[in-house]
Order: sequence, then C-alpha cells, then structure tokens
Amino acid sequence: MKAIVLSAGQGSRLLPLTVSKPKCLIDFSGRSLLEWQLEALHCGGVTEVVVVTGFAADQVETMLALRTPVGLKVRTVFNPFYKVADNLATCWLVRQEMAGPCLVLNGDTLVEPSIVRQLIEAPASAITVTVDRKSQYDADDMKVCATGRRLTAIGKTLDAESVDAESIGFLRFSPEGAARFIEQIEQVMRTADGVKLWYLSAINALAQAGVDVQIESIEGLQWGEVDFHPDVARARTITAAWAARWLPQVPVRPAAGA
Repeated sequence: MKAIVLSAGQGSRLLPLTVSKPKCLIDFSGRSLLEWQLEALHCGGVTEVVVVTGFAADQVETMLALRTPVGLKVRTVFNPFYKVADNLATCWLVRQEMAGPCLVLNGDTLVEPSIVRQLIEAPASAITVTVDRKSQYDADDMKVCATGRRLTAIGKTLDAESVDAESIGFLRFSPEGAARFIEQIEQVMRTADGVKLWYLSAINALAQAGVDVQIESIEGLQWGEVDFHPDVARARTITAAWAARWLPQVPVRPAAGA
C-alpha cells in the first residue's frame, strides 16, 4: 500500500512557529509532525510513502534523509506552485502516483496506527473517507453528510442540521476510484477556479455523480488536526501518550544513501 502525504504548505496560521520551517516539521513530543505520520503509516501497514514538499523543501528532505522508519520507502515530489494553489492542484501534480490503490493523508493530520489499519481494512469501495463524529461542528470543519456508509456530500459550508460527521483528511482510493478522481481533478484544473479549490470538492462532485464514496468512522481512536495554535498544545498531549505507548516499537535509521 502506498500513501501520499500532502505537506507542501507553510502553515501560515501557525506563525511565528512556521516563519522559517514548514508546519510538517513542528516538534511534537520529540518528533516532527511528518515523522509521526510516517511512523503511524508504517506501523499501520504502509510500505511506500510519497511526500509532497513545497515551502522549505530542503529542510523536509534533510529530515527524511536522517530519520526514516526501517522498511519504509519514502520519496518526495516538489510542488513549485504551493504559494498560489490549494491542495486540489497538489493532487493533480502527483496524479501519476495514484495509478493503483493508495491512501492520501493531509499534511496537518496526526493519526495513530490503528486508524491506518482500519482504513486499509475497511469494506471495499471506490473511495473511502475517514470520518469522526462529535456533538457539534464549527465553520472550519470539513463536514460530511451520509446515508448509512455512503457519503452524499462533503464540504465546509454544509447545513449543520444535516451533518453526520467530519472528514479527518485521510482517504483510501481503489484503482477505479483513483482513476475517477484523477479524471475529475483534470477537468477541474481546466477551469478558472481549479487552483483555488480543495481536493475534497472533487470528492463531493464524484459522490453526487453516483461514484461509490463511503465513509469509515474512527470514533474512539486518537487523531488531531494541526491548523491553529490551540491545536499545537492538544497535539503535543496526544503525541506524548503515543511516545510512551508505541513509538519505542518503531526502529529508525538513516535512509538509504543518506
């Protein structure tokens, strides 16, 4: 299983923490955000990761050359348009990496290995969107409407009364689902607004066109999105517990050729 991690952005909402380093290299309990992602993916069964870089790409590449979980193949793809384009364009840039079954993980989402395993083992579908549920949702949540397991809509502006869950920014694509997704983003990138859109807008369009998009709920498992300064403190609390529980099991060595 291959995973693509979208880590091109600076994370300007976290300034001054990100004034000279990207969000993915912020320290959380002794490991950067990206290191936690790689270790969770590896423990969860992923064997290959493609990291999309942008802001301060050289710093990310240096970290990867020094700290890579044993047995995990990691490559980078540089996105030169990270300053002017949103993540739909990032997915378009790496569309050739999605030729087979794959996972896509937002660069600001921390997940524990159990979430990775659950997503990989979820019932077959063209596209699977990992979700969590809570009592109420705010304006920044990527909201999800669903009928049973079938996703019917996804977006930040959905009517709160109809929302069933929120996307945590972690998806699985079958080969057929990836092909439909690539076709959709290629069409959208030909429009005037293509570079300004989130890739989940393409998932919304596919779901409404009848493509088999399902949800996988990870209620009760630990994850965290790092967007704003309060998120940093919460993520450090979560990762401190992870460090004691499962991090020592993950041997790390310099990547080949480092």
